[in-house]
Amino acid sequence: MTDLAFVPAVEQARMVRDKEVSPVELVDLYLARIEKYDGEINAYVTVAADQAREQAVKAEQQVIDGEELGPFHGVPIPIKDLFETKGIKTTFSCRALADLVPDQDDNVVVKIKQAGAIVIGKTNTSEFGSVPMTESQLNGITRNPWDHDVTAGGSSGGAAAAVAAGLAPVAQGSDGGGSIRVPASCCGLFGLKPSRGRISAGPRLGEHWHGFSTSGALGHTVTDVAALIDVMCGYMTGDPYSAPTPDRPFVQEVGTDPGKLRIGFTSKSPNELDVHPDCLEALDSAAKLLDSLGHEVLEAEPATWVDQSLQPHFVQLISTGTAVLDFLPHDQLEPLNRYLVESARQIDSTTHIQALLAMHQWTRQVCSWWEDFDILLTPTTALPPVRNGWVFSDDDPFMALVRSGQFIPFTPALNVTGQPAASVPLHRNAQGLPIGIQIVGGPYRDDLVVRLAAQLEEASPWARSHPEMP
Repeated sequence: MTDLAFVPAVEQARMVRDKEVSPVELVDLYLARIEKYDGEINAYVTVAADQAREQAVKAEQQVIDGEELGPFHGVPIPIKDLFETKGIKTTFSCRALADLVPDQDDNVVVKIKQAGAIVIGKTNTSEFGSVPMTESQLNGITRNPWDHDVTAGGSSGGAAAAVAAGLAPVAQGSDGGGSIRVPASCCGLFGLKPSRGRISAGPRLGEHWHGFSTSGALGHTVTDVAALIDVMCGYMTGDPYSAPTPDRPFVQEVGTDPGKLRIGFTSKSPNELDVHPDCLEALDSAAKLLDSLGHEVLEAEPATWVDQSLQPHFVQLISTGTAVLDFLPHDQLEPLNRYLVESARQIDSTTHIQALLAMHQWTRQVCSWWEDFDILLTPTTALPPVRNGWVFSDDDPFMALVRSGQFIPFTPALNVTGQPAASVPLHRNAQGLPIGIQIVGGPYRDDLVVRLAAQLEEASPWARSHPEMP
């Protein structure tokens, strides 16, 4: 049954509907693999074994009774530990919330359950998702299944490691500066950050980090990720942002010819930091592949893409976004989040508004580039997966922000603009570590990102490649 762990989630759901496998078998399979492998990987912070088995029995009976089944009926799916789950511990990887058991589900969890999925547990994250690695004082380090000495990325690193190691077929995650795309790159997965307003942050939040953050998904296949995004999509009354309703489900875009696209590629990062040769090689290889598929591929980027003023504004807004943690005991926050909360206290309202306006103006300038191009192609990260502990390698919390910027200079810009962006696992370096490529669609062109990613997947199948497990 080991191979079943890597069968795509949508195929598992079909097998459940056709009674080829039962929800109980699927839950038991993943629980057994979690018990066997996760002690070393640390992808999960909470395993909801009893609840999952109980739901699996109910799901199996629904199949027997011939009830109408959702698109993920009977499929175990984990939830990132930044999202509230009713009756299942939700820690936010913060010592102050180590024993929190919510009495409600976040909206995305409700929708995933309504699709028939079984919540099997909560995946690890950095404290409140503040860095692009998955390391915290409360929940420890998530290790990359491809090499346990290097990062799985973050902050949805637990989700990525779980899927890569065959501890879940697909996973929900979130992305406020690259937190889906970065771990997808590090762990050799496809990860999609949808457009701003595509998925509601309710009922607890109206927006998160000034609209920079959104839920999304990571998986082995474009189909699985698109199908899970479809499940989570939809406006919730009172949401501050709302993306236009797509013409059809994104999963139906898989296999649809994207046509001949005008694609600009660049190795220039918005903060002008150096890019590792492995990541440059991955970009060059991807550009050549796209050219061979008949697309017009040019070296180009938005005129205002490289802008040194972006980073301080972004950090200011991350600080004020983190200020919601001010109600927690500061001595129970990690140094970085304590630093961000205390920094936010020093930012006056005028400075805050000026930072927001600067981001909005930059967004309009950058997005205008897509009037002449269809897709922007960049490295997902500027470095291969770095060694565990690198981001916190000294006692200066500000340096954790500096190192984060060195690792992921390409992804946060698309959280600012709110555009759909994905990491596609097209490359391995000489050490065998995955190196992702970022593809960025124009405003609300999630459909085109899915079409192109699916075309790349067909041209260079990646889902058959899995890390060796002892």
